[in-house]
Amino acid sequence: MRAVIQRVLRASVRVGDDLISSIDRGLCVLIGITHDDDPSDVDYIVKKLLSIRLWPSADGSKNWTRNVVEIDGSLLCVSQFTLHATLKGTKPDFHLSMSGEQSRVVYEKLLSQLKLSYKSEKIFDGQFGAMMNVNIENEGPVTIILDSRSKKPMTTTPAAEANADED
Repeated sequence: MRAVIQRVLRASVRVGDDLISSIDRGLCVLIGITHDDDPSDVDYIVKKLLSIRLWPSADGSKNWTRNVVEIDGSLLCVSQFTLHATLKGTKPDFHLSMSGEQSRVVYEKLLSQLKLSYKSEKIFDGQFGAMMNVNIENEGPVTIILDSRSKKPMTTTPAAEANADED
């Protein structure tokens, strides 16, 4: 599972002329679900979203000391299958993304877990599967890319080690 986390002053999602969700200060999170994500990936992303320290201390003396919970911020999650795109020449390919109905279940599990772990009234989302217009006023700008695969041990091939030595 991949999350593009943006610290925002405000963010909103529209489908056509309809406002679906909007937040003030907090995080706008684009969520990409890959074909082999499981409950441990959801757990990892939820834990990181609620604990990542992206705001300065209350007195402004130190950067990166408070998380979204500590500032009583909101989260706007937007499902985005394109986060796992690969390119075949100049055309995007989405074979790494989980299928629509399966990913809806995983995405809803993520939202439910966020609501159970934080204040449910602070958790918002877009409209799954819709063509959305996402308006983000990034504060900083601060954008962090998080991938649940980073929690799992990485294996290195001999070829990769050889290439690393050349750098």
